[in-house]
Amino acid sequence: MLRSLSLALLTLSLPAGAQAASLPEQVPGLHHPVALELITDELDTPWSLAFLPDGRMLVAEQPGTLALVDDGDVQRLDGLPQVSHRGQGGLFDLALHPQFGDGTHDWLYFSWAQPGKDGDSDDATAVSRVRFEDDALGAITPIFVQNRFSTPGRHYGGRLLFDDQGLLWLTIGDRGVSKGRAQDPADHAGSLLRLTADGDPAPDNPGFDDDAAPEVYSIGHRNPQGLAQAADGTLWSTEHGPRTGDELNRILPGENYGWPEVTRGRDYATNLPLGVDSAPGMRDPVHVFEGRFAPSGLAVVSGEEFPAWQGDLLAGGLRGERLLRLRLEGDSIIEREVVLDGEVGRIRDVRLGPNGAIYLLTDSDPGRLIRLTRVR
Repeated sequence: MLRSLSLALLTLSLPAGAQAASLPEQVPGLHHPVALELITDELDTPWSLAFLPDGRMLVAEQPGTLALVDDGDVQRLDGLPQVSHRGQGGLFDLALHPQFGDGTHDWLYFSWAQPGKDGDSDDATAVSRVRFEDDALGAITPIFVQNRFSTPGRHYGGRLLFDDQGLLWLTIGDRGVSKGRAQDPADHAGSLLRLTADGDPAPDNPGFDDDAAPEVYSIGHRNPQGLAQAADGTLWSTEHGPRTGDELNRILPGENYGWPEVTRGRDYATNLPLGVDSAPGMRDPVHVFEGRFAPSGLAVVSGEEFPAWQGDLLAGGLRGERLLRLRLEGDSIIEREVVLDGEVGRIRDVRLGPNGAIYLLTDSDPGRLIRLTRVR
């Protein structure tokens, strides 16, 4: 049963959408204070972050550039394809092969908005991989492209994750064009996909019907922007609803998450409900975020840096400009903390570092890379 808790709410008097000019040295918390450290503020609309074995970081910048960050110094790397950068399109997530560093599997995977051929204005969510050696990018290998190109600009998804079995997950939004696409398992739009490291469908994907795309693992998603796996193997996803209705979902094989028939969101113009709260055969969200949160970035806490947060989820918010900590017991939220509330601006990505520290990227130009540690 959901227990009633008192929340530590942190407030800052900033206009909606504004980014704080400077960071506070620390913020209070339910369990311990949290220190904030700026690593760099020289990023161009950063979207995602990957940690190299030597401690340096790669940052995907949405306009289509890849930044190598070394102790605050930023170097741009050449060699990526030209992305479709209209509206929400661009360069999205990064993921290293699980055996990266062994000399054979030194692959960097990236998701991106791939333009149509011959100057076609349509685009699609795609995944490619490239060898990363001697601080340079090698030849690029396309491994996956969405099976239906769409008018550019909206709801690409694009979040990547290698799970504990070495399989590659990809989120794809409904593309904001035809709401019915998310209910069609033959269409990649509005789905979570599970692939092999070479981009083929995972061999034990659930399958919906004879016409379903073999990569599809679940359907009925609007625009998933957060993806993380817990220590017990549970896969969690956060996704954008329309006006309000942003969700946290436990991802299970072959499930339908309801969009657009089931949603707590409302129409942008009229503020009227767009669907029902629940329906047979469609899985309800575990949690609906308050207000217009716009989730992006999701991490599961482990390591020694935040012992009181072990196993908790950290969810970033774009419009909400919040970092939320959620503790679950089964499918119930039993503790909720607002760790940040406007202090850093729009949060695009949330990552657990190899040392257990938390890293955030802010969605702006210039964008910031920020490290969170526990105040001892």
